[in-house]
Amino acid sequence: MNKVLLIDDEKRMVDLLALYLKPHHYLCFKAFGAKEALSAIKEETFDIILLDIMMPEMNGWELCKEIRRFSEVPIIMVTARDQKEDIVKGLRLGADDYITKPINEEELLARMDALLRRIKPSNHINVNGLLWNEDRFELFYNNNPIKLTPKEFSMIGHLMKNPNRVFTRDQLIDLIWGFTSETEGRTVDSHVRNVREKIRQAGFPIDAYLKTVWGVGYKWVRVHK
Repeated sequence: MNKVLLIDDEKRMVDLLALYLKPHHYLCFKAFGAKEALSAIKEETFDIILLDIMMPEMNGWELCKEIRRFSEVPIIMVTARDQKEDIVKGLRLGADDYITKPINEEELLARMDALLRRIKPSNHINVNGLLWNEDRFELFYNNNPIKLTPKEFSMIGHLMKNPNRVFTRDQLIDLIWGFTSETEGRTVDSHVRNVREKIRQAGFPIDAYLKTVWGVGYKWVRVHK
């Protein structure tokens, strides 16, 4: 089930979109404005966002630009405007597609499905020669294997697949050990230390990518070169 964040200051429109999408296996989350939306995106991982343009305080264009500072989540702009310059502006600011009001339900679903198919997460991640291959359960740097335990492999994969997102120790425990685990935060720290050391010994500059967020947890950052 895909998680979608619906952003619009009009409750009626958000409720209508949710009504459209729920029968089609979308789990809908609602945000009534930019502040709620940014808070939700920083706390939760979404598969796609439907973003209205005409909102008070911060419009959809500004919000799209702000989201793109820390997330690559697919964004479809939803607007009553259909002028070409408005559409182009949204796409240039990082939106992936657009749809105009009044919304045709079949068109909306088709656009969302097509976008999700196009950006379906890969089981292979390559960051400057560091290759994480989920299908083969392998981590390589410049074609040289790096031996990790299953939990170390899972941990680095979660971080690499969600760049710039901070994972708390508790979130990592839930993701890797399970909700019922009695694992403690220091176990997470120990695994991170081991991962860093193994990847560092392979020659990859891991300290530039895998960062500690003191008092919170860890994140994988994009390094622009």
